[in-house]
Amino acid sequence: MHYTVRQFADIFHTTEHTIRYYTDIGLLPCQRDEGNRRVFDEESVNWMQGIVCLKGCGASIEDIKEYCRLCRLEENEKNLRARYQIFLKQREAAYQRLKEAETTVEYMEHKIKHYEDILAGTIPDDSNPVKWTENNRPERHEK
Repeated sequence: MHYTVRQFADIFHTTEHTIRYYTDIGLLPCQRDEGNRRVFDEESVNWMQGIVCLKGCGASIEDIKEYCRLCRLEENEKNLRARYQIFLKQREAAYQRLKEAETTVEYMEHKIKHYEDILAGTIPDDSNPVKWTENNRPERHEK
C-alpha cells in the first residue's frame, strides 16, 4: 500500500510539513511518483513508528538522526551498543522529567491544601499577590 503525504500525516497525527521535513533531513524514506510527489510505503510506516517512539521519549532530532543513521549501517556489536547508548541517554532524561513532574505535583498539592484551608476559613486569604507585604509573603517553593 502507498500513502500520500496527507494520508501519512493523518495516520501519524502530525502535519504534512513535519512529514516533508523528516524526508528532507533523511529521517524518513519515501519514494516519488510519476508527478515527483512523495509517496510512502510500509517501510516508511516502520521508520515513522520508530521516529514517533523516539520523539515520545523526548529524543532530539539530532539523536533521532543518529539513531536512524546507525540503523542503516551494518549490524554489529559496536553499532548495537551505540543505539543502546541513545536509549540509555533518553532513559536518564525521562527520569529527570519524572523528578521534575513529581516536584511540580508536590507543589500543586501544597497549594491546593492551602486554598482548601482558606476556603474552609481556617486561615486568611493570603493568596493574592496584591495583598502581600514584606512581612506576609508566602514562602518560596523552588522547582
